[in-house]
Parts: sequence; C-alpha cells; structure tokens
Amino acid sequence: MTVKTITTSELAKKVVNHEETLILDVRNTDEFDDWKIEGGRVKVINEPYFNLLDGIESVEGSLQKDQEVIVVCAKGGSSEMVGELLEEAGYSDVYSLKGGMKAWSEHLEPTKVSDLSGGGSLYQFVRLGKGCLSYFIESDGEAAVIDANRMTDIYETFAKEKGVEIKHLIDTHLHADHISGGRQLAENVKGSYYLPPKDATDVTFDYTALQEGNDIVVGNTTVQVQPIYSPGHTLGSTSLIIGDQYLLTGDILFIKSIGRPDLAGKAEDWIGDLRETLYKRYKELSNDLVVLPAHYSFAEELGKGGKVSARLGDLYQKNSGLQVDDEGEFRRMVTDNLPPQPNSYEKIRHTNMGKANPDEEERREMEIGPNRCAVHG
Repeated sequence: MTVKTITTSELAKKVVNHEETLILDVRNTDEFDDWKIEGGRVKVINEPYFNLLDGIESVEGSLQKDQEVIVVCAKGGSSEMVGELLEEAGYSDVYSLKGGMKAWSEHLEPTKVSDLSGGGSLYQFVRLGKGCLSYFIESDGEAAVIDANRMTDIYETFAKEKGVEIKHLIDTHLHADHISGGRQLAENVKGSYYLPPKDATDVTFDYTALQEGNDIVVGNTTVQVQPIYSPGHTLGSTSLIIGDQYLLTGDILFIKSIGRPDLAGKAEDWIGDLRETLYKRYKELSNDLVVLPAHYSFAEELGKGGKVSARLGDLYQKNSGLQVDDEGEFRRMVTDNLPPQPNSYEKIRHTNMGKANPDEEERREMEIGPNRCAVHG
C-alpha cells in the first residue's frame, strides 16, 4: 500500500489561502515544540512516531475516518509509515508531506504585492517554514532581489518566467538566522551585490555599498530603491523605500513585533540605535508607506494570499513595540523579551561574511528551526 504524497508547494497553497488543514506531526515532542507548521486555519496534532508503531489508538479520538490528514516528519520517511498505519485502520484521505520538515524549510511561495506607480511590479517570497520574507522587483526587463534566501534557483526561474534579467542583489543587513543567497545569486547572474558597509567590515569579498544617498534604479521606467540608514538590529541595518509606496524594513520592524538588537553580542550598545530608528527616523517618513518586513513570527500576520504587510501609520497605533515612550522601560522591554538565539547563528553569520563555506547538507542543517529575529513583548 502506497500512501499519497503532498508536495510543499501544494501544502503552501492551502496555508496561504487559509484552507482548513489538519496535520499529524510525528516528530519527537522537543523538535515539534521548537518548530512546527503554522497557519491561520492549520490545526496540528503532535504524536511521536514511536508511540504509533504498536497502534494508532492515541490519535483516533482526534481524527475522523474521512477527514484529510497530512502526516509530517523530519524528512518524509516516518510519515509514510504512519500514513500506511492510518490507511490500514480505515482512514481514507491520508497524505505524507514529501521531504518532511526539511523540504518545508526550503519552500518559497511567491505572492504579488502590487504594480508600482513608476511601472513594474513588486513580489514577496514567503518562506513559510522559516518566516523569512524576500522581495523581487521587476521593471522594464530588469529585476532586483532583496534579502534572498540560499535557494537561488527559485529566483532565477521566476526571472526567466517574467522575461527579466536580475541586475541587483541587495541585503538589508548581515543576516544571522538564515544563509543569504544574495552573493551567490549575484555571481550566477553577474549582477551587483549590495550590503551596508557597517555590516561588511569583516567580510572576505567585494560588494557594492548600500547606503543612504546611493539610490538604485531598476529598469528604464525608474523604479527607485532609496536606502534609509536604520540601525538597531545590526549596526548597518538599512531600510529601502520602493517607488515612494513601500518601506522594506529588513529585521528592524515587523508587523506584530520589533527587531532584536543582540545577534552580534551588542544588545546594550544597539538598543539606543533601535529606539532612534523606530521612534525618530521612521516617524519622519510618510504614515502611508506600506511596511514589508524581512520576517514574520506569527501565523496571523499572513494576509490574503500569504502577503505580510501593514501601513506604517497603523503600526504606530497597533504594534506594542512602538508604544513605549519611556526609554528605560523600552530597554527593559527589549532585554526581557528576547527569545533564544537562532540555531547556529554564529556559523550562519560567518558563512554570510564569507569566512565559512559549509557544504549544502550542512547549510540545510544550520537553517533548520524557526526564525528568532524579533523581540516578543
């Protein structure tokens, strides 16, 4: 008996379209507690694989015989076996997630944000398994990719489908929770790789400086990418204003939280920068700019079609990280609400600096787990 499989792409469509989805996650409870599939209408049951080998009684009360059940494990093997046990017990609509959580971690789901006023379009790539968000701007045959993940072939394929040439690869900061694909993609397409100079003091490669005053133009219809220096998550963190419509905030400001300042061991030094950016620099910008962050942390941040965005003025009303007027209280809020450090974050930083070059399998292992770039107050 062969269990039906569901691909990460098919599951992603269910999640972003807010379809009711039931997942039976058969990984060990500690792995499940650290990181799981989430979505607005996703229900997840965790029952470790070894508890099911002698019988599925422990989950029978939670499942209906004709209900669609998607079984998930680490790599796709154990979920197939559990799927077979469920089918033998009379469950008729069982799927195994192909490639398991390892594959889920690498899936990117593109969603169109909008057409741009200067011509061209802006897309958001949602990495549902990590909460990473990257961006693709295309205009008049050219494209820019911002905060690219390491799965560079996905962006290259997308560019081919759109008939555009990727010219600009931009990282808003030196990432610590995932391996950047920006430099690799720049090599592949012979484009320019941009990085903020204050984050690049220890890198081992050449780059183009991403800094305020050096606007980037995509295509002849001049979609303007305007860098705004906005330190606090890192010393060099730089936001981008796209066509006077959108504010790409990197890991400084999220929809329901704010960026953490401690991933280079500089929390005390950088909290002041973080506050200055959020409470002064951003306040000088138009309230009508639409914030597009580099991460999301909560399933409820996924809007229609999976899009993650909010108007800047609305965030000043709703985001609790922007409501703390007293500086001492702000410092306490930030330091008291830091989640654990991201998995392998030092090694990831060194890889993004060019100081380490792990093989593909090790890169996958380094990235497994949730993103932890936000202060959760």
